[in-house]
Amino acid sequence: MPYQDLTQSTLQLVLLTGVDPESGDAVYKTKSFTNVKPSATAEQLYETAVAFEGLQQHLVTEINRRDKSEILLS
Repeated sequence: MPYQDLTQSTLQLVLLTGVDPESGDAVYKTKSFTNVKPSATAEQLYETAVAFEGLQQHLVTEINRRDKSEILLS
């Protein structure tokens, strides 16, 4: 039976960096932090993101976790 093996996690902060002068649409930039422990909880990642937020020049609009897994046969 196949199973999932979580191999990598990434913490991403989405930052509002400005407004496009032509379209008026918001402009976003993503900062990624790799080598996150796959066992990290949502609460731990949130606390880490809040700590990083204070170091950012722009407003953090989203906090995301991106996971990569392998599907293996048992």
